[in-house]
Amino acid sequence: MTKTWVEEAKEIFSYKPGHILFLCVANSARSQIAEGIASSIAPTGVRVSSAGSNPTSVRPEAVAVLHEIGIDISRQVSKGLDEVERPVDAVVTLCAEEVCPVWLEDVPHIHWALPDPVIGIAGEKKTLDAFRKARDELVRRINMVLHGQPSRIGSDG
Repeated sequence: MTKTWVEEAKEIFSYKPGHILFLCVANSARSQIAEGIASSIAPTGVRVSSAGSNPTSVRPEAVAVLHEIGIDISRQVSKGLDEVERPVDAVVTLCAEEVCPVWLEDVPHIHWALPDPVIGIAGEKKTLDAFRKARDELVRRINMVLHGQPSRIGSDG
């Protein structure tokens, strides 16, 4: 039986990883948002990184939607897999439409197939809404990985 994202996240939480890596292809949106969120709520001593198999540049929409919740990722840059500082204790891949990069080291790994907010852009509001949706889902899931319980942002608690 396949585990749910909650079960997988709780499993990673139980390992108490010291370095969590978020991976996607471009390292421009989902993984950058995840790095920003996780860095802002990680317990003391937990390091957070992100990278991509074909890094490009950080999307301005990612910077904007995190700024809305008080997180500044304006200085983050897209990185390749070879730029990740080792050791890594847990990996979270964030690809849905494309082939995710593979982390060859033997560490706990979970996959969250979250839609890429960049795909299908049709105007600024729709774009920002897609990035907000990704951000809010990542907040819930990352809280589970780092604190053992999901969390929501905004008015619904």
